[in-house]
Amino acid sequence: MLKIILIGMVLFMLTACSPEADFSFDDASQPVFINVSVHDPSVFPAGDGSYYVIGSHLAVARTEDFMKWTQVTADWRGRPNVFYPVDNPDPSVQTMEEQIADVMRGAENALGFFAGDIHRMPDGRFFQYYCLTASWKCSAIGVAISDSGPEGPYVTSGLFVRSAMAGDDKTPDGNDSWTERRYPNCIDPQAFFDRDGVFWMVYGSWSGGIFIMEMDTESGMPVEDADINKENGGYGKVLITGAHASIEGPYIIYSPESEYYYLFVSYGGLASNGGYNIRVFRSRSVTGPYEDGKIADATERRVTNPGAQSYGVKLMGSYQFRSEDGEQERSTGYLSPGHNSVLHDIDNDRYLIIFHQRFAGRGEIHEVRVHEMFININGWPVISPFRFDGGTVRTFAPEQLTGSWRLINHQRNNNPVAYLSKTMQFLADGTVTGEWEGTWELGDDGKTARIMLDSVVFDGVFLRCWDQDSGMWVQALTALSADGKALWGAK
Repeated sequence: MLKIILIGMVLFMLTACSPEADFSFDDASQPVFINVSVHDPSVFPAGDGSYYVIGSHLAVARTEDFMKWTQVTADWRGRPNVFYPVDNPDPSVQTMEEQIADVMRGAENALGFFAGDIHRMPDGRFFQYYCLTASWKCSAIGVAISDSGPEGPYVTSGLFVRSAMAGDDKTPDGNDSWTERRYPNCIDPQAFFDRDGVFWMVYGSWSGGIFIMEMDTESGMPVEDADINKENGGYGKVLITGAHASIEGPYIIYSPESEYYYLFVSYGGLASNGGYNIRVFRSRSVTGPYEDGKIADATERRVTNPGAQSYGVKLMGSYQFRSEDGEQERSTGYLSPGHNSVLHDIDNDRYLIIFHQRFAGRGEIHEVRVHEMFININGWPVISPFRFDGGTVRTFAPEQLTGSWRLINHQRNNNPVAYLSKTMQFLADGTVTGEWEGTWELGDDGKTARIMLDSVVFDGVFLRCWDQDSGMWVQALTALSADGKALWGAK
């Protein structure tokens, strides 16, 4: 009996003296998530405090807090919904039926509305950039405008840029033949304003890479006399040279914090076993050159698969945090995250990245996911390991970070199989022990993280997150190495 009492007293003392015993956090209430399915989600504000995402096949969802979503429309299956462009009364503008027939050109593949984008203009109008496609080389982008609000009706102004068969296999200026190694597949548009108020559209998928055009704020069409729009046979300026590598889904934001433009893209195949992953390049100028820390200009190398995996800072790919007991099957496996959009929420001083996510054991089912994003001390974005939860705790004392951590290194390659977490110990003397050896450091601001593992330095932030698998708030970290590898952690 005495032996049992003594053991109990020792366990109590160890618990009372554990690193977190004297610390408590003013966490938000347990977050409530309502999930929706929108592939290739592109975010835009409604103007009333709420936000929408529009994706491929005209699927749309709405949210007020980026945790609870409402499905507005499901995937288009040949039946028009409120986001389907309606015919313009101007007879000089092709009807939607004529546009579809024009793009199809007798192609046998089914027509699809691939990843589109909606931008709320300063005057309150909504510009929808839609793309029609029958194959990877038979696509076109058009614009439709709503004067009535985010849910339309959107009146088409017609198509304005075409690829390959949709353009008689010619470049827009008619002076060259379209080839997949030089010119873009005309899908995946995103419209945005730069810091100087100039309106742009970035677009492209596989084929010749990622391109940008200057757009007119009144009509939504390309600016006719813009020299940049005349480059590359009328496709605009090339930002990333693809040579038919798996690079798609471009999205550009400007950060006043770092004074960089960030060009996000997705690599790999979008299926659950395709290794889809999110990457980023950056530039001081909206039109480039865009660099990734290894190459100074993303147009200098006409890379092909799989060589493209060496370029672009990889922010996240397929991953899985093992349970605390090390059992993989007790935790959620996340596969092929990609085709993201980004919101700079100025009012709340935060960046949110919105993407679609697949899951281990669930086939091709996909859902919208939102994670918070931060700019590290080197001016690169890093992504929270867990979905956005509304939490606000962002500073720590060193004692709150010592203990057992599960770490994931996302590496640089397209990984169809999820990278699994490895358990490490963060010790009070600033060392890290386990399969990887190194050091850890908390900045004077209580949130900046510097982790060195096997002589590789990762810079980022510590934060507090809701872990759905464990059903609890946990300490977390997200960081990036100089050579573009993302490190995630959960304590």
